[in-house]
Amino acid sequence: MSPVDRDDLGFLLAKATQHWNELLAERFAAWGYGEVSPSYGSVLLPLYEDDGLRMGELAVRARLSKQTMTQMIARLERDGLVERRADPGDGRATLIYLTPRARQFEPVAAAVLAELDRLVKRRLGAEQVGVLKDAMRELMDLDAPVPRPIEAKVLNSL
Repeated sequence: MSPVDRDDLGFLLAKATQHWNELLAERFAAWGYGEVSPSYGSVLLPLYEDDGLRMGELAVRARLSKQTMTQMIARLERDGLVERRADPGDGRATLIYLTPRARQFEPVAAAVLAELDRLVKRRLGAEQVGVLKDAMRELMDLDAPVPRPIEAKVLNSL
């Protein structure tokens, strides 16, 4: 058996993500939001939490580079989901706001995500979903230093 095969963790993560995004796109289109790419979630979710963010802060929350964020905002603007406004506190800065179309999409996104969550729980069980989410959070920071158990204990007691 080759050490590089379809049972590789990276391959499995990529294919699961690909299929997840296909399911999202399919359902968004069925609800009348075919212009909403699943990748837009990286920008929309932080804005649903806190609308009117500067591009740099939005990039940090979305875990995207500033260059990627600039390209993403251009696409979201093109699709009528965000708009740029001057920052009243700093004329050089721009704030990113959701449009009414993006606000109308929020309950659709919530419904679609809830449906997919139900499918996953039916397949894996609620406990396994919790374990999977914890594992995915860890993988998001895969290259970050892992605190030693004693450090974590000390940090938590502060």
